[in-house]
Amino acid sequence: MVNKTRPKRIAVPDKFSCVACGSCADVCPRGAITVWRGSYAVVDAEKCVGCGMCSRICPADIIRMEVRA
Repeated sequence: MVNKTRPKRIAVPDKFSCVACGSCADVCPRGAITVWRGSYAVVDAEKCVGCGMCSRICPADIIRMEVRA
C-alpha cells in the first residue's frame, strides 16, 4: 500500500525582516509560533496547520505560506 500524504501549507516568516512584535504568535490557534529571544518569529512546522492567520495579521507583511510535501 502506498502512503499518499497531502502537501501541507506552513507559515514561513522572513527572519531578517521580522520586527519581533509577536502579533503572529498571539493569533496562532495552535501555538506554533514563538518569538526567539526577542529577535524574530519561529514556526514549529509540526504544530502549524496552515490557516494563514499569522500572515494576515503581520504588520511587516513578512510571513508567506509555503506548501511542503
